[in-house]
Amino acid sequence: MRIRACAAVVSCATVVSTAMIPATAQAADGAATGRTVFSNVVVDGGKDIVLGLSTRKTVTITWKAADPDGLAASWAYLWHGPDTDDADGILPLYPPRGTCAVPSAGGASTCKVSFEVDSGRDFDDNALAGTWNVLAEAQDAGDDWTAVDIAGTASVKRAAKVTVNASPEPVRKGRTITVTGSLTRADWKQRTYTGYQGRSVKLQFRKKGSTTYTTLKTVTSGSRGRLQTTVKAATDGYFRFVFSGSTTTGPATAAGDFVDVR
Repeated sequence: MRIRACAAVVSCATVVSTAMIPATAQAADGAATGRTVFSNVVVDGGKDIVLGLSTRKTVTITWKAADPDGLAASWAYLWHGPDTDDADGILPLYPPRGTCAVPSAGGASTCKVSFEVDSGRDFDDNALAGTWNVLAEAQDAGDDWTAVDIAGTASVKRAAKVTVNASPEPVRKGRTITVTGSLTRADWKQRTYTGYQGRSVKLQFRKKGSTTYTTLKTVTSGSRGRLQTTVKAATDGYFRFVFSGSTTTGPATAAGDFVDVR
């Protein structure tokens, strides 16, 4: 028997009609027997869900559902863990908002649910960063049920920050400039930003009067996320560090630090 943790039932009985199933509701006894086909499952427009320590945002799941017997209801939610019976994370935690448009004859219903995510409330374990799965379920007009545990995926990541400081400033042309900074990321468990060690970070430079940054070199973050490298002073401009992100952590770009070369 499947437990649906606060799943949203999106009714297709009318053009737009939404009902909510509470966290303790259960599907019909036995295995799913329906023939509903789910397609075009997309979470948040295909973008990563990047969360800091107190990020609040609305996340949307959209999908299509088609059944030869006609569709009565369909719903979807996100889960993380080894399987749906032992999930260590479920989203949404609270009833979402949803719609489902009645299709033309033989067509697919286009469904959508939106729900609020609050990282300060919903995320207390760094292991929750990474790939989340979309569980999609449906009930057809004959009361048969279809369930697909992984109808789609979403990437949930910890927010990152990167800083930069170039010195000395001003500096004579040809002299050495030391560029330092740090790469940190949100630690959902400790509720602070902590150093992100062993990651590749690009050092970029933009000449004064230009709008384009050029990559000078790539450095690796050290203990506590420390960044440090040197370059030769050539012309006035801005230095910045850029982190492209990882499978568990979002990207980050430092604001440019200006150096006056004389």
